[in-house]
Parts: sequence; structure tokens; C-alpha cells
Amino acid sequence: MTRGSQDTRVKIINRELVTMSSLVEKQIYESLLCLKNYDVEKAKQVIKDDDKVDDMQKKIEEECIKYIATEQPLATDLRRVFTASKIVTDLERMADHAVDVCKITKRIGGSISNNKEILEQLMSMESKVRSMLKAAIEAHINEDSELAYKICEKDDEIDAVYKSLFSALVNAIKVDETLIEKGTQLLFVIKYLERIGDHITNICEWTIFSKTGAYVDLNE
Repeated sequence: MTRGSQDTRVKIINRELVTMSSLVEKQIYESLLCLKNYDVEKAKQVIKDDDKVDDMQKKIEEECIKYIATEQPLATDLRRVFTASKIVTDLERMADHAVDVCKITKRIGGSISNNKEILEQLMSMESKVRSMLKAAIEAHINEDSELAYKICEKDDEIDAVYKSLFSALVNAIKVDETLIEKGTQLLFVIKYLERIGDHITNICEWTIFSKTGAYVDLNE
């Protein structure tokens, strides 16, 4: 195969990766909207759409395997395609957490809009993780390891919001025992968002490996 045909196949894989990432962003956003608005029907649709994410993961993984098997890529190209196959796993797990949030919406039993402070922090956390995800995929596509490092630093912001929300929810439950069930469910939600942040850090680690060939652990 020519150099040009190899580059074309890598671009196709990257384009599909961007499409999958956009779908996962949408899943995350809509899962939190469902929770905010207590939209059970929309939550069911988000859960159903998880099949699309799974299908895209399989498709990209198959493309990566075919490329490695048929193109005899150089080390740099091999790392790029290998890391793409790893990144889709993290994307799929993020979508799973969006589904988890939707399942909580179905069983939480009502709106959470009565606590505006907690709701604002929750939506802020969601916005931050989506922004990080978009930037992480951009860093991978552009082979920008410096940007990948900077994105990982932003995970500290996610952790800070997580700790603040955790404390606020626990204190709210202490004050009003009727919030025990709903508050406990929201603790799971913020944990899922925190885990999404960890998966984004994983993507950044793979981007750095793709660019430099060095494994780094930034999830400490």
C-alpha cells in the first residue's frame, strides 16, 4: 500500500472516532438534562441510543485491526491506530455512565430542581467534562501531547466540584432525612461524572503515548 492510502485510512478512522465522540458528548448532555427535568421518556431514548455507541466502537475496532493486519504500518502509524482502538473503549464506558444516569432518572421519583445550588454545580460538572472530552479528542486527532497534558490538569477541577457536591449532598441529607433516597442517587450521579473525567484522562494518556511512545500515568 502507498503512503497516501495509509494516511487516508488513518483519516477515516479518526473521522469515525470524532463521530463517536460527538455521540458520546450528546449522551452525556442529554442524560443530565433528563435528570434535571425528570424526563423519563427521554431517558429511555438515551438508554436505547447506547446501542449506536456500541456499534461504532465495534466498527472502529474492526477498522483498526484491518489496518494493522494489511498495511504493515510504521511504528508511528501503528501507535496512532492502536491508541484509537483503546480510546473507543473509554468512549464506550463514558456512554455507559450516561446510561447509568438515565437509569437513576427513572428511579429517582421526581425533579431535583428544588435544590438550585446542587443542581447548578451538577450541571457545571457535566459541562466541564464535555468540554474536556471535546478537547481530548482534538488533541488526539492533532497529535498534540502538550494539549493532552493541559487537559489532564483540568481533571483537578472535576475532582474539586465532585468533592464540593459530595459534601453539599451529605450535609443536605443530614438536615433533611427525606432526602436520603434522592440524595444517595445523586451521589452516584456525581461519581459517574467523576469517572467520565478519569476516562478522558485515559484518552490523554493514550494521545501522549501515540505521540511519544512513552506510557504515562496521569490519573493519580
